[in-house]
Amino acid sequence: MLQTWLNEFLDYVRVERGLSQNTILAYRSDIAHFLTFLQKRSFAVPAGLRDGMIAYLLELQRMGLSAATVARRTAALKSFFGFLTRLDYLPDDPAAEFSSPKLIQRLPRVLTPQEVERILTAPRLNTPSGLRDRAMLELAYASGLRVSELVGLDIDNLNLEAGYVRVFGKGARERVVPVGRAARQSLRDYLRRGRPILCGRCRGKALFLNRRGERMTRQGFWKLLKHYAQAAGINKNLSPHTLRHSFATHMLENGADLRVVQELLGHADISTTQIYTHLTGRRLREIYELAHPRA
Repeated sequence: MLQTWLNEFLDYVRVERGLSQNTILAYRSDIAHFLTFLQKRSFAVPAGLRDGMIAYLLELQRMGLSAATVARRTAALKSFFGFLTRLDYLPDDPAAEFSSPKLIQRLPRVLTPQEVERILTAPRLNTPSGLRDRAMLELAYASGLRVSELVGLDIDNLNLEAGYVRVFGKGARERVVPVGRAARQSLRDYLRRGRPILCGRCRGKALFLNRRGERMTRQGFWKLLKHYAQAAGINKNLSPHTLRHSFATHMLENGADLRVVQELLGHADISTTQIYTHLTGRRLREIYELAHPRA
């Protein structure tokens, strides 16, 4: 019964809410972990669901999991039980009284413009993979794309003449993002001299290909980003979205409107974008202290 309910819930978030495959897989993993816990502890369904959730959350704390992990799993269960309650599969919501643990908001790690420049110019342009890597790095920074959006691009998503890329973000929301001159040139070079060699006889439309002629993966991009950061002498602990965070921060530091940056990033809520104002505020404070004679 529980597995059937889980399958219905996953169909709902995929079809009705349009969530990404990665988010759906995370829901499946988190909820399945809880269901396995219920079975091992022999909690009755539905009568024992509330007690089972209390025991489960205590177990997560005992395991020493991070607040972010506990919050994510709590949110997944609240969504799942809310769905079941709305369909009258449950008489009441066993998760209604539970709240996610408060998280310490960590500012994203960003690069300086000089560090970005060193990474972007690190790939060698005498190989097909080097041309691809330069194009991927340039586009990621020029347009602030999520890694999943970057590797998910097809050739026909690009309009280099008009200077934009059509992106499908979270929840299958579509947006059009400008592409700068340097990124457009790198993309032209890759499409002309890199992709045809990587593709060989492949017939797919994926923009960025690996050496087997298949679509590049998120992990593949992360590896190349870390490789070029190391080659550029940058020892920061980078995340897959480092160039996206740097894009947003540098835009705001140079006077871009917060609403514009929100649209470019594809954030549904401007509060998500506002985290970057903390970063720019910190930078403004540094500049003030250096420049003002009585700071």
